[in-house]
Amino acid sequence: MNIEIRDIESYMAKNPIYKVIFYNQNQVYEVYARAIYQSDMYGFIELEEFVFGERSQVLVDPAEEKLKSEFAAVKRSYIPLHAIIRIDEVEKEGAVRVTEVKTGEKVTPIPFPTLIPTPKGD
Repeated sequence: MNIEIRDIESYMAKNPIYKVIFYNQNQVYEVYARAIYQSDMYGFIELEEFVFGERSQVLVDPAEEKLKSEFAAVKRSYIPLHAIIRIDEVEKEGAVRVTEVKTGEKVTPIPFPTLIPTPKGD
């Protein structure tokens, strides 16, 4: 079976994978999803089709197993916009991670959007 590079590029363009890093209860999550978009609920990002690496190794990553079990029955996740740290479109999924935020350590999420009042014309 011959697979050409343009076929792979076409597949990747149609099925992008996003790495989403967000803050959740003193932890920073790094997950991968195939679908991400702005929610109809103001101030939220929706994540669907979570991607977890299928490892054939004997070693088990506890962080990945924790996230797999946490998102096992989740069809769609709504992440508050102000909790998002970064979103990247990537070529393939990597290892998911959960990092504990130490006391005093700063996490800089994207600022929550606000409506800026415009001056009234006289």
